[in-house]
Amino acid sequence: MKLLSNYPTEVLILLFLIVTFLQSGIDKLLDWKGNISFITGHFKNSPLKNGVPLLLAIILILEIVAGFLMLFGVYQLYTSGLKEIALLGIELCAVTLIFLLIGQRLAKDYAGAMSLAVYFIITLLGVYLLNS
Repeated sequence: MKLLSNYPTEVLILLFLIVTFLQSGIDKLLDWKGNISFITGHFKNSPLKNGVPLLLAIILILEIVAGFLMLFGVYQLYTSGLKEIALLGIELCAVTLIFLLIGQRLAKDYAGAMSLAVYFIITLLGVYLLNS
């Protein structure tokens, strides 16, 4: 396992985020109506209430693109040791998490916003490691 011996922390962070983001994106695709229903109720008292389908679609696209960039980035790390694609994917994760944080704060779901901090810290560690 040359990959884990050369880039163990980077690869484990990338795999964690790949699972997180691709699973979330796939869940949105497979249960679009259920997600719309849940999110609409979640944001019923926020300024975002009328834009839920569009905003959910944007998050879905960001999650899927970030997941595939990181997946390809792991492959690129393994084959050539290059980090650019993985870094791009993990940076897109950070932006997506910031968007999710904004939504949680506007919905006044402070516990949900706080739970995003764990993902954000892991993502920032990945950005730092892949950027060095």
